[in-house]
Amino acid sequence: MATPQSVSRRDALAAGLSDTDLHRLCHHGLWHRLRPGHYLAVPPATVSPAQRHRLLVRATVAAASDSAVVSHVSAAVLHGLPVWRLRLDRAHLTRNRRSGGRRGDRLLVHSALLEPEEITVVDGIRCTTVARTLLDLARTEPFEQSVVCGDGALRGGGTRRAQLLDQLHRLDNRPGYRNAAAVVRFLDRRSESIGESRSRVALRHAGFPAPELQARILSPEAGFVARVDFLFPRIGVVGEFDGDPPGYAAERALHTAAAAGRREARLRALGWSVARWTWDELDEPGVVARRVETAAAAALGKPRTGRWLPAPRL
Repeated sequence: MATPQSVSRRDALAAGLSDTDLHRLCHHGLWHRLRPGHYLAVPPATVSPAQRHRLLVRATVAAASDSAVVSHVSAAVLHGLPVWRLRLDRAHLTRNRRSGGRRGDRLLVHSALLEPEEITVVDGIRCTTVARTLLDLARTEPFEQSVVCGDGALRGGGTRRAQLLDQLHRLDNRPGYRNAAAVVRFLDRRSESIGESRSRVALRHAGFPAPELQARILSPEAGFVARVDFLFPRIGVVGEFDGDPPGYAAERALHTAAAAGRREARLRALGWSVARWTWDELDEPGVVARRVETAAAAALGKPRTGRWLPAPRL
């Protein structure tokens, strides 16, 4: 599929369209107004929110001064990081100065000091590095969304924990520093999906100790049994996030469910109790905690055979 492109008002008028035509195209949902003077020339429903935001960023940068640097959620989109439930209706720029930020319907300008090593280039656009981007988000966005983005960055190799700690040190005493520090301490590259990151946050809010992620369960007789999403060794519970995407083929879903059932039976035979939850249940307060508590009660007093091996955190 071809990458969607934006069309400027000037080019549209030169091609024979009028302002009335542009208004009508947007009114009927055939085009989408990205920002003043720039349009997405396809129905917006055919383009992902991240793609639309990339085009918004490009159109914004084209009209901005060379000193502006793309930052915050806009930089996260350019870096290809997961931006779950982050607002994508405004482009974010940072100007290297102490004051003078402004907020508009399609643009949010931040004022902050930027060092040269905190700036990189992605697809020809100057933007903050992954580490600086994550710290900016962690200072200004909710904990859960920041963790989703940060886990994704570590998982994909966009940054390393040492870089985040160095960046955190640079931002000491700035607004939101404590929030950013809490996010950085919590991030874990072993979290393999948005749903697993959200699950970790739900477990944290419920007061559970940090689970082992992607631990391997071994049987004395058969060796390797399973690699599990979450393991609570002290209470004998395995936690599993069932995150089948929308449109998952029914036949494949049945096959996967059958395999999961056999796998769960082997875990139970070793003395582990299994708690499961789905994507939709992550939005229901207390569901994940109740599943783990129920599984812990079922595991109480049961002997566990075999052993488990942790996955390296790094």
